[in-house]
Amino acid sequence: MSDSQEFRKDFPLLGQKMNGQPLVYLDNGATTQKPESVIQSMCGYYGGCNANPHRGAYALSVEATDIYENARIRVQRFIHAPAAREVIFTKNATEALNLAAYSYGMTNIGSGDEIVITIAEHHSNLVPWQQVAQAKGAVLKYIYLEADGNLSADDIAAKITPKTKLVAVTQVSNVLGLVNPVREIAARAHAVGAVLVVDGSQSVAHMAVDVQAMDADFFAFSGHKMLSPMGIGVLWGRASLLDAMPPFLTGGDMIEYVTEQHTDFAELPAKFEAGTQNVGGAAGLTAAIDYLEKIGFDRIGAIEKDLLDYALPQLRELPFITLYGCDTTQNNKTGIITFNVKDVHPHDVATILDAEGVAVRAGHHCAQPLMQYLGVNATCRASFYFYNTREDVDRWIAALKKVREVMHLGA
Repeated sequence: MSDSQEFRKDFPLLGQKMNGQPLVYLDNGATTQKPESVIQSMCGYYGGCNANPHRGAYALSVEATDIYENARIRVQRFIHAPAAREVIFTKNATEALNLAAYSYGMTNIGSGDEIVITIAEHHSNLVPWQQVAQAKGAVLKYIYLEADGNLSADDIAAKITPKTKLVAVTQVSNVLGLVNPVREIAARAHAVGAVLVVDGSQSVAHMAVDVQAMDADFFAFSGHKMLSPMGIGVLWGRASLLDAMPPFLTGGDMIEYVTEQHTDFAELPAKFEAGTQNVGGAAGLTAAIDYLEKIGFDRIGAIEKDLLDYALPQLRELPFITLYGCDTTQNNKTGIITFNVKDVHPHDVATILDAEGVAVRAGHHCAQPLMQYLGVNATCRASFYFYNTREDVDRWIAALKKVREVMHLGA
């Protein structure tokens, strides 16, 4: 039995059927399935110590606080952050990136300043910077791609200038699955005095992350893409930056003292965590980190590479398949395969695959500027994780061979 088949036993949902067929789940770029240990960690919190953290002197509240704050320490160690107080819990990466944009960007970027992002960004790391640029009169510039989908080194050098105040980049493209040279971009950004924001949504589940080694200033990710529940995310930022930033949300639990006309805000991290927090999600995130580290990212990466190496040659033999971001000669491809079927809309492709029990993503993947740059309106995306198997790939490719037949276009 392969490692992947053994891991599948830990994931209750993967044993079910879809449209009468055994489920082949290939939408891990959107969200991952949850192992039993994560599910039980949440049930244990809600069934055993559900209480509001930070606000009570009674035992349940103290226990809830411990779960929540221990999760912060667990995240700090997971991403190799210098201090736990730099870890801000949010509900997802989108909120984390908005926090950076509105609390840092709106305060520190002015008229004529430049914000540099890549054409491959998810809308969550694009639209907030559009809003900052429009509100502050800044210039939004894009780094474009080489023919193989990798970022252009020449464009990185040309676009980041002494006028650049902030650079925002995804560590791994959610469409192309390519790993970007974040450390090199950080060096270029810092050389001109700019701040670097990294979207780690597609990286933290697949590779070891060290925010100090990559020299980021902010790093955002969602828990649900790395086995944990929906509704919990993280913004890490350098303490020197976070300390100087105004809060994004105001209200309960982020204050030090309030009078009728004035409020003193709490210290980090509470300043950015207004309201009752998602302790159950934090418990699930802790369990997810434990699970991932028990497997190890070398093992996860090896499984995903095996699936890529198994799938891509077979896909290239199908004359009706167009692949995107799969021609790179660099060893920086993660387990995402984005494709189209000739003469068939991606939504139709996904619907036909669904009838065969195969779940893939179809649409613009929250990356419409990238779709426009690639000259398409939409694509399909299959995204692997360590619980996928070669048998999943076989089922997927067999289903793809039926697509044009179902649409009466021939084989």
